[in-house]
Amino acid sequence: MNKNLIKNIVLTFGSVILVSVLGSIFVNLGMEWFDSLVKPSQWIPDYVIPIVWTVIYITAGIVLFLWANNEGIPNQIVVLFVINGVLNVLWCLVFFTLNQTFLGIVTILINFIFAVYLIMQIDKYRPIYSRALLIYPVWLLVATSLNLAVWILN
Repeated sequence: MNKNLIKNIVLTFGSVILVSVLGSIFVNLGMEWFDSLVKPSQWIPDYVIPIVWTVIYITAGIVLFLWANNEGIPNQIVVLFVINGVLNVLWCLVFFTLNQTFLGIVTILINFIFAVYLIMQIDKYRPIYSRALLIYPVWLLVATSLNLAVWILN
């Protein structure tokens, strides 16, 4: 393997893994609190949530790797990916660890706005990548509705 390929693997998948691990830590710190909350009767089964996030993270890692390895990712896109990663982790911290349901809604809505902007910007360069990542803002809308339901019910 050449050095550039190894660097791209470490940077792209490493950054996605970092976001995933940090988010998981904050989620796990708040699971006891979360389990005690009243949830809507139409709640998504618990096993679905980590599956969807895993698909999102794997897709993001693949997109980042392919893009970085082929022609390099434009700086604006890198910045937007970083902002989205930070917002993902921040929501996990705010909602699960700090138990702030309303502030969680605010955070995830900001995350959603940046996710849509990210998809729109990616589409200008690589439409196939933007379509592959559409699951991300769609899932954020689902998560927002669940966050809102928890805030209303509790």
